[in-house]
Amino acid sequence: MNLSISKDVAESLLTIKAVKLNTENHFTWASGWYSPIYCDNRKILSYPKVRRQICNFFVEVIKQKFPKVEVIAGVATGAIAHGVLVAEQMNKPFIYVRSEAKQHGMTNKIEGNFKKGDKVVVIEDLISTGGSSLAAVEALREAGVEVLGMMAIFTYSFPQAAINFEKANCIVHTLSDYPSLIEVAKNQEYVRENEVELLSQWREDPSTWKK
Repeated sequence: MNLSISKDVAESLLTIKAVKLNTENHFTWASGWYSPIYCDNRKILSYPKVRRQICNFFVEVIKQKFPKVEVIAGVATGAIAHGVLVAEQMNKPFIYVRSEAKQHGMTNKIEGNFKKGDKVVVIEDLISTGGSSLAAVEALREAGVEVLGMMAIFTYSFPQAAINFEKANCIVHTLSDYPSLIEVAKNQEYVRENEVELLSQWREDPSTWKK
């Protein structure tokens, strides 16, 4: 990970409130976990300057890490728009992967034109444990394409995610991560010094935090 990019993206996410931090009035995830952080990268799309920044960083890293890419794939729904922007800038075809196949029409799980053997980079907006992200990778592999790897805007940096990606033999690079976010938040005084330890404790065991 490029540390400069990571901190720049973290600062942008905090500035536009795509990421919110609150150790007192915590958020509740769909999984039932209590969390001091909430990340909604869809907000990026409403801010042209940040939207361009994210797209430019994606393109820069993809060219460095995956120079043989032929097709850009987005994970529905959060990464579709970001994937389109990247594909447009790189002049590459774009496809996207649904969480499940449509129940009508062509019953597609992957939308767009591609062929077996295509070299694909998958764009994701957010990685937590990696489960839904890797389900998209698996769907693409089953369709016969070669997944070079995945790019995401942000990761919570859970150890389980690293294990899951390694087991799936999938390379993953992110523009920013949880440690960079907390460092920037502390330096920019988004959080107080005594909150940093609580934020670090949450990532170690989010399933039991404040329970």
